[in-house]
Amino acid sequence: MTEVFAHRGSSHLARENTVAAFVAARELGADGVELDVHLTADGVVVVHHDGRLPGLGPFARLRSAELPPWLPSLAEALEACRPLRVNVEIKEGETDAGPARDIELAVEAATLLAERDEAPSILVSSFSLPVLDAVRALRPNLATALLVDLDTDPMAALVTAREHGHGGLHPFFACVNAALMTAAKDGGVAIRTWTVDDPARIAALAGLGVDAVITNDVAAALRALGRFHPAAEPPPAGV
Repeated sequence: MTEVFAHRGSSHLARENTVAAFVAARELGADGVELDVHLTADGVVVVHHDGRLPGLGPFARLRSAELPPWLPSLAEALEACRPLRVNVEIKEGETDAGPARDIELAVEAATLLAERDEAPSILVSSFSLPVLDAVRALRPNLATALLVDLDTDPMAALVTAREHGHGGLHPFFACVNAALMTAAKDGGVAIRTWTVDDPARIAALAGLGVDAVITNDVAAALRALGRFHPAAEPPPAGV
């Protein structure tokens, strides 16, 4: 079955990467949530896409007490996501803090994740191979997946992921084809593709056998896959 991951939660119903967005995704029937993390100056792993907050600056220079109340810590986000699967993307290279800061974030996030009861349902992804390697070396019980940008050959990235022991590959949806899926299945690598909202494309990807789609529209994705959840269905005509 192709799983449906809500991209930063259900961001069309609530502010992205917030507790409200994660709860909305769960209520719509998503199988999982994709979220992004950064590290504050006082060592707290927090959930946000960009590496800085407008008007406040980069997380690397902000203490957790300085953050707005709507911005959750990773621990708070995980509580809101229960019992869904959670794809934690470890951001890298977002500030001038350097590669050492990326590894520090990887260590802090992996330590927090591995100690939670739901660790078997957690997935760590990143575009940075050194970050993923650090997570795998520290906490080999966590599932890891290499994100693939548009400038990288997904077939070459698949080989790299396998060589480094990462069980997942996350390519852009337009880069997924039958040859990639065959190679991934033969190598035991899960393919979860980002970020796809078109129902016809979602159905086609499921037909190719992708393990998950990461989408902004959980309800449309579920319908495209022939899965029906009461909260994801449109209201009757005239209502």
